[in-house]
Amino acid sequence: MHPAYSVILFTTASGAGYGLLFWLGLAHVAGRLPVAGWDFLAAITIALGLVTLGLLSSTFHLGRPERAWRALSQWRSSWLSREGVAALATYVPAGLLMLLSLFGVGSWLSLPLALLSALGAVATVWCTGMIYASLKTIRHWHHPLVPWIYLALAAASGAVLLVLLLAFSGAPLRGMSALALLALIGAGLLKRRYWRDVDARPGAITADMALGLEGVQRQLEPPHTRPNYVMREMGYQVARTHARDLRRMVLTWAFAVPGGVLLILALWGALAPVLAPIAVMCAAGGLVVERWLFFAEAEHVSMLYYGAEQA
Repeated sequence: MHPAYSVILFTTASGAGYGLLFWLGLAHVAGRLPVAGWDFLAAITIALGLVTLGLLSSTFHLGRPERAWRALSQWRSSWLSREGVAALATYVPAGLLMLLSLFGVGSWLSLPLALLSALGAVATVWCTGMIYASLKTIRHWHHPLVPWIYLALAAASGAVLLVLLLAFSGAPLRGMSALALLALIGAGLLKRRYWRDVDARPGAITADMALGLEGVQRQLEPPHTRPNYVMREMGYQVARTHARDLRRMVLTWAFAVPGGVLLILALWGALAPVLAPIAVMCAAGGLVVERWLFFAEAEHVSMLYYGAEQA
């Protein structure tokens, strides 16, 4: 599949924003981060800013962005609609929580709002992952680990962001650094398991099955004399050698390097203002490559009509 930069920005930015919102909600419920404080206000503002940036960028992939609101009407059958509904619903408790923090009001209402914000973040990211996992025509996406990977990457990126914010606020870092490290390890293990499963499972659909014919079929002439929209969007391919190199890059920069930095912070946080930004930048760059590869490696069954042997 052709990697659309708007969708890459959407999934990485909104995933980090929802992950940060999730950890903020849990931290407040656990009594570790009071709402009436500038630290919380800055963190939730960044979280909602990333979410909004991601959601807005997703509309640029549409032919008619002004009609994006119509996708909300199909929530009974469409994961895309459910994602939109969940995203809008999450804005309500998160927005009220930000207002409480803005006016420095700490009340009993902040606890349920924080919990609802965290649950809304989980629901929205799950729906995003299910958009791809529900597509049977793309075997790389129609995999049970895909929505869990979306949740794990959102949690990991949000945790690393929260470590950065706490590093500049002077708050204790050991606990959050350890949680972020565990989140990174879990996300990295899930991603490796996913790659291993996809590589071990060849395409189950062949050209014979797509054409409804028996025996080995051989294409004499291409369907078109020049590339068309389907070939450009659905037939994008990345060389296997490049894919292996990019996978190693993801494991290194998205997981290994930030994980090493977080391990140092969990044991000794004296250099947190210097090391935390390094962890965030490395994780962000690695996750962008991971998301690009997630789309670039996907094989659509429509390419069976254009010479692919299986998909």
